[in-house]
Amino acid sequence: MIIATHSGKFHADDVWGVATLDLLFPGSELIRTRDDALLATADFVVDVGGEWDPARGRFDHHQKGFEGARSSGVTYASAGLVWKEHGAACVDSIARSTPGYAASAVTATQLRQIADAIDADLVQYLDMSDTGAARSAPGGFGLSAVISGFNPNWIDEKQAGSGAAAEALRMTRFKLALDFVREIIGNAVRYRIGSITALQEVRQGRRLEEGRVLLLDNASLPWTSLVRNEMPAVQFVVAYSNSEDRYMLHTVPANPDNFEARRDLPAAWAGLRGADLAAVTGVADAHFCHNGRFIAAASSFEGVMRMARQALEGLD
Repeated sequence: MIIATHSGKFHADDVWGVATLDLLFPGSELIRTRDDALLATADFVVDVGGEWDPARGRFDHHQKGFEGARSSGVTYASAGLVWKEHGAACVDSIARSTPGYAASAVTATQLRQIADAIDADLVQYLDMSDTGAARSAPGGFGLSAVISGFNPNWIDEKQAGSGAAAEALRMTRFKLALDFVREIIGNAVRYRIGSITALQEVRQGRRLEEGRVLLLDNASLPWTSLVRNEMPAVQFVVAYSNSEDRYMLHTVPANPDNFEARRDLPAAWAGLRGADLAAVTGVADAHFCHNGRFIAAASSFEGVMRMARQALEGLD
């Protein structure tokens, strides 16, 4: 496959579009040009060429009369055009290359939902930045600004001069941006795939203390949304952290938009560590309690459960 985009300065939308296609068709040849004859040889043309025709692999949005927009009204740039057409397939490709992934665990509908979620969380903002609907995506250090920062600055351009040396520098920087965006796309997909495939494990977690504490074997499991939506009786989650070799005691968020919990950890624990926390809780292997009272830890299961029972006392 040959993937073409424009030469010169690059932006987040063309990098994202090329990265999506490159992930879907690994080993593709990349060319950066504005030469119509060279563009005509490419299987995919992104952000240049004056044509939007997904069936022919053409994904430009600069042409007169272009009116492509999401149902929300956010106008497409090339990142969104490519993702709209190939996002779900890209999600599927990344998922299938993820160790431990079972294709049967995720439906075609869910793949499309993941692609749509990534568009809502990331891609639409790249398009908004490129079309002038937003300054960046979002904020001065938003993703579009960070990707654009891979371009050579004026000092780099001056030192490179013109001609082949300058274009080689731009290609090198474009490929660095491409690697960066590939990682972002991969991480976004794997996070959401993990959330779907973890549902059964979270649902099978042991209920302790009359159902008010949920015990999970792995602290990396994404449990928050499921517990909030499906387990109204659960006040705390206890999970073993493999990376830290200790048990974590979590509060359960009551609202997805803020830090309000169904129940906070005791006020007397706030900000304490080691011996100070042990003295207050009577748990010798207590490690810490965050000042925000939403997480605490102990070395042993017995220790963390003693802390969980103390946290529950106010509910009895």
